[in-house]
Amino acid sequence: MLSKKYTVILKNSNNLLAFSSGVDSTALFFILLKNRIDFDIAIVNYNLRKESNSELNYAKELAKKFNKKIFIKDVKVDFNNFEANAREIRYKFFKEIIKENSYKNLITAHQLNDKLEWFLMQLTKGAGLVELFGLKDIIKKENYIIIRPLLKYSKYELKKFLDERDIKYFIDNSNFNYKYKRNYFRGEFANRLIDEFKSGIKNSFDYLEVDVKSLEEESVVFQKYNFFILKNLTNEVKNIRAIDKILKQLGVLISKSQRDEILKTKDCVISGIIAISYFNDKIYIAPYLKIKLDKKFKEWCRVKRIPPKVRGYLKSISFNLL
Repeated sequence: MLSKKYTVILKNSNNLLAFSSGVDSTALFFILLKNRIDFDIAIVNYNLRKESNSELNYAKELAKKFNKKIFIKDVKVDFNNFEANAREIRYKFFKEIIKENSYKNLITAHQLNDKLEWFLMQLTKGAGLVELFGLKDIIKKENYIIIRPLLKYSKYELKKFLDERDIKYFIDNSNFNYKYKRNYFRGEFANRLIDEFKSGIKNSFDYLEVDVKSLEEESVVFQKYNFFILKNLTNEVKNIRAIDKILKQLGVLISKSQRDEILKTKDCVISGIIAISYFNDKIYIAPYLKIKLDKKFKEWCRVKRIPPKVRGYLKSISFNLL
């Protein structure tokens, strides 16, 4: 069930599986075992439901039974903007584990229903092709790689895999609560479309992947840590795609209004954390830091033609652009 493409990447590597005890991650746990892929697991307990402790205990049981390390984070998340806050906490936790334990790959259990759900949500926001196809199977981060090996399998197929083997899993009933936008798109549209048109949808995503790759042009001319210099391609569609790609690596998903702001001002700070500055034939991107700069450093930046909004980050990492 795991294609050769992923086994080649994951074999003989340090892998961390994002686990929840739900259908998707439990299926992936046993698929990785079946393919003799080494991995450990990480789970976040949000303490929102009475089943949370049972799910955590099941994760511990699996880890003990199959000799896996398990990393646990217990948190309580504010219900205001819960999904975004939970995602931020989750990925920050994963990054900490990866850094401390030298994992190379983070494996997540996103599947075909999730991919269509993302597509539909982006479609209603006025996204372009690259954003519509944003849920990719392999994403390179600064210090690790995100692998999503189940994007061609539906939720139904994964549940069937578990049921046929009498493998225990939990169903999160909060997924049926439509006060969360993602659940609304999942329940009202994505799941129904996958159930009826799975084959055609899978083929369409394959065609889209080819189309997106043909549109993407490598524009990064320099990178150091989270500091990027891109070519100004003189084509704003290609520029915004390149900028969006970098921002995703930095953990920021931009809205249509933010894209419009970038294209209009060409010198702005997105979400108060990432600076983007066009300067001649280059585009500079870096975390935005307001710190005191000495005269010598300011002069160096002026000579090197470094835009003001990215200077704080360069100063913070004591960086010299030779």
